[in-house]
Amino acid sequence: MKTEIGITDTNRQAVATELAKILADETVLYIKTKNAHWNIEGADFYDKHKFFETQFGQLDEIIDSVAERIRSIGHYAPATLKSYLSLTHLTEATREKNDSQGFIKELLEDHESIIIVLREHIKSFANDFYDLGTSDFVTGLMETHEKMAWFLRSHLKN
Repeated sequence: MKTEIGITDTNRQAVATELAKILADETVLYIKTKNAHWNIEGADFYDKHKFFETQFGQLDEIIDSVAERIRSIGHYAPATLKSYLSLTHLTEATREKNDSQGFIKELLEDHESIIIVLREHIKSFANDFYDLGTSDFVTGLMETHEKMAWFLRSHLKN
């Protein structure tokens, strides 16, 4: 059945394409956060193990909401690792040490990168594609990532 929500097919497709990239970024960040949770070592192991668990839980909810947003505008969400790796602008983790400072710095950089991407989309979704719902949705995602980044950044203060 055709999706009739007041947004042209062309604009819905353009928004879905950008949301698919965001979904890929969120999924790669989720995996990198799981990696930190599983592989953290050091005197602060337990504290950071639990901290990363909280963060990947938040990312799991974000992933689901982005996929559902894609579906709500009438498109299918990508759902393969191959598609995520081709769509993401993030890189996979390549670590020599499994210390908390290294994991936190890397995850913080990814959150900040995602924040910049989301911020750039807020106006274009509203003004170029006439999709205020997705613009509002992406604003909420940006705010969530800002808070998650703050928590990560706070661990780096001496």
